[in-house]
Amino acid sequence: MHELSLCQNAVEIIEQQAKQHGAQRVTGVWLEIGALACIEESALRFGFDIACRDTLAQGCALHIIHKPAQAWCWNCSASVEITRHDECPRCHCPTLHIEHSDGVQIKSIEVE
Repeated sequence: MHELSLCQNAVEIIEQQAKQHGAQRVTGVWLEIGALACIEESALRFGFDIACRDTLAQGCALHIIHKPAQAWCWNCSASVEITRHDECPRCHCPTLHIEHSDGVQIKSIEVE
């Protein structure tokens, strides 16, 4: 379950940023997940709750932002958004070059 290690790393960064800005508590976190990141959302939420225990982020709300992947179609030469590694939504050709797809990024932190 790589979601737990992702959450532990994210919580370290979140807590570091919160302390650096003098926050007493983290109340909300927004994570952006790429469409092809192979992340199970329920496992991510479970892992996030565990990783937040005994930190400034304990009990905070986790908001998930799903980001489509960016791909280039070799057949129709279009830059397209996809939500799974399948085929071009324009020409239905399977020859896609994935450009951006699998990132997990902390987009925003809400603190008190």
